[in-house]
Amino acid sequence: MSFDHLQTLIKARKNPTVAGLDPKPEYVPPHLLKASLDKYGETLEGAADAIYQFNVGLMDALWDVVPAVKPQSAFYERLGWQGMLVLEKTIRYAREKGLFVIADAKRGDIGSTAQAYSDAWLGKTRVGNTELSAFNADCLTINGYLGSDGILPFLETCRREDKCFFTLVKTSNPSSGELQDMVAGDRVVYQVMGDLTARLGQEDIGKFGYSRAGAVVGATYPSDLRSLRKRLEHTFFLVPGYGAQGGTAEDVRFAFDKYGRGAIVNASRSIMCAWQKSGHDGQDYQDAARAAAEAMRDDIKQFVTIL
Repeated sequence: MSFDHLQTLIKARKNPTVAGLDPKPEYVPPHLLKASLDKYGETLEGAADAIYQFNVGLMDALWDVVPAVKPQSAFYERLGWQGMLVLEKTIRYAREKGLFVIADAKRGDIGSTAQAYSDAWLGKTRVGNTELSAFNADCLTINGYLGSDGILPFLETCRREDKCFFTLVKTSNPSSGELQDMVAGDRVVYQVMGDLTARLGQEDIGKFGYSRAGAVVGATYPSDLRSLRKRLEHTFFLVPGYGAQGGTAEDVRFAFDKYGRGAIVNASRSIMCAWQKSGHDGQDYQDAARAAAEAMRDDIKQFVTIL
């Protein structure tokens, strides 16, 4: 079971955090950006090359601190096919380093289109008599608000490939309540979504007690996070919103079960851009990123004990 593998890595590192890889060219240290632009010019190819070099350096610095990385597809899509090539290379390099890869693409559709997304990110594509992986992530974020026929193709691929997904349930953005907190019968909408995710995943419970159908639940609404943890006891949580969005370590503790399991907390810019606060013009970006990741781990460790 794929979440079993993630939980094993979390336990080994005593660190329930994931480093987001959401790079813009301006996040890249000047010496790396200059080298790529000198080689390729001020082009999308130059920006993509700089981002790949940055990603590799970050993963080299973080692989034994964090159990996982989470590349956000939009930041690669904005660079066209060159960016998507870098995304594929980044995922491949992360897996070579032993990191669990959560592809943050929030894909959602129905029927053959949902299956195509699922094949692309988690499964395989048949070419003649050969089946080939495209992105080959371990896990994918999806938008399940189209209903079960927008989730089941991803679930079927995950069962076949031993992978997993996180569906959006209660997101961390300020306006999430405009829809997700609306009353729907005797529940609110995000509870309906959480219950649907739990029901669809109930036949796939791993050794740590969690199914392959996970949920995105933001740290910025700690009371909702706490209630959902009690409600969805077999659902693994991806928790955005820590740090820059206002979520604290004390808030995210509610995502975990009594053994300190069942959740992983995301941070992106605070790790990627830590070098911008060091005063060394990015030459120390690897040390700065590692120190930021360790500080986040230690912050959460004050409230969460992983057994």
